[in-house]
Amino acid sequence: MFARACQPPVRDGRAELETILEFLREGDELVVQRLDRLGRSTRDVLNLIHELDTKGASLRILEPEVTTAGDLGRMVVTVLGMVADMELKFIRDRQRAGIDAAKDRGVYRGRQKRVDDKKIRELAKDGHSKAQIARDLGVSRMTVYRALDPRVIREDT
Repeated sequence: MFARACQPPVRDGRAELETILEFLREGDELVVQRLDRLGRSTRDVLNLIHELDTKGASLRILEPEVTTAGDLGRMVVTVLGMVADMELKFIRDRQRAGIDAAKDRGVYRGRQKRVDDKKIRELAKDGHSKAQIARDLGVSRMTVYRALDPRVIREDT
């Protein structure tokens, strides 16, 4: 038995899911709490169901109680996946609308920078290497290169 309480809703980089899929045999059943924990899109879920079918395994979803053991169950899972896709799109649309409204009011500025570009430029001007600046400030070298890129127009200059 495999259990994972909280996992990201994407398959890429999910070693646990890959391990479970390798372990599944004919007659086994993969049990998930909710459909959205299995895949990010209807296509992901359908591909996974197809993979389970080819192994002779089935899928059981606990909330709501649905199984892919029959044709009706497969259809219900497909519809639930499409509803989940729509819900995700609506959430993203509302999030985007909220961000746009906050920008219009001047209260949204995005994520705070970890380090000030001026500090990076000062250290570079003082002769520090890019690698040393990155180590000293706890950022990646790419962050240092971006801060020193003359093609980028900066507000803090």
